[in-house]
Amino acid sequence: MSVLRASKAFLLAAAFAAGPAEAAPDLVREELRATTADGVGIRVREIRPRAGAAGEPIILLHGARVPGIASFDLDMPGGSLAADLAERLGRAVFVMDARGYGGSDRPAAMDRPAAESRPLSRGHEVVRDIDAVARLAAERTGTDTVALVGWATGGMWSAWYAALWPERVGHLVVLNALYGGADRHPTLGPGSPAADPDRPDRLSPRLGGYRLTTAASLFPSWDESIPAEDKARWRDPAVAEAYARAALASDPAAEARDPPAFRAPAGATEDSFLQAGGRRLFDAGSITAPVLLVRSEHDFWSRPEDIAAFARDATRSAGVRSITLPGATHYAHLDRAERGRDALIAEIAAFLDGR
Repeated sequence: MSVLRASKAFLLAAAFAAGPAEAAPDLVREELRATTADGVGIRVREIRPRAGAAGEPIILLHGARVPGIASFDLDMPGGSLAADLAERLGRAVFVMDARGYGGSDRPAAMDRPAAESRPLSRGHEVVRDIDAVARLAAERTGTDTVALVGWATGGMWSAWYAALWPERVGHLVVLNALYGGADRHPTLGPGSPAADPDRPDRLSPRLGGYRLTTAASLFPSWDESIPAEDKARWRDPAVAEAYARAALASDPAAEARDPPAFRAPAGATEDSFLQAGGRRLFDAGSITAPVLLVRSEHDFWSRPEDIAAFARDATRSAGVRSITLPGATHYAHLDRAERGRDALIAEIAAFLDGR
């Protein structure tokens, strides 16, 4: 299903929206736009109970490559973390695309060859996107604070925002994210293939402003982290197919490439490169909200040291809970229910309910 790029709100019945209609018939979806302080248009989808939402709204923030809808609101059971949280908690859930991703405004440099620009959509810019969505969500729900749930680089960005505007964040969930807890990483950071050969502490300038990602390239890291030869034991093939299809649909120019490929800003890679090398881009000590730190047992991205360092630094938080999801992968919210997905949803729901 193609991504909607609307300048006004569209109210969609659940049976038509890109969400698990069969599993959640009592949800509605509305396409929205928020505008940042520096004038960037941000695509937002609100998912809420048809009977009305109550409580602190939830904002879901995607990772480095795949934008919001493909990450959190696929059109099938087991593919929409947004729908599951909205239904289970009776909350409004807002799925956003950071600048340069999906239906949000893209920097003009993304229409030129990647080599002509430096990594685009860095974290200090994405926090402005989060702020615009947080203000929109608070206004629409009549609340003073929001709950942020960020996956991978989205977890880093969400925590960064919570450190800069602690008064606007009531709860923070960080899933499989880096935090500069160690100076070595198996695939990223200084000395890795992504480093500049002449300056190993810096990201290679060959990366450019954005990356092109094919459907096939979405799966090697997922496959390698599944501890079974039969990947379908951990991951529903239909969910994987929908994930790839929605990721490609997020870029209107994807099908014009051979093979089809979507653009993703490279700023997330530069942010992550620095964090992987032990450089912390924000201070968790400024966060006042309760924090849930979640790491999957088979995560290839975050490290146990990131969780420990974050918990150690978050001295002003109202409370930090750190958990490991047994048997889960980096993609826990898209894996099968018994492979970590149900446990993840239960942990998030209990945390946001104050249990």
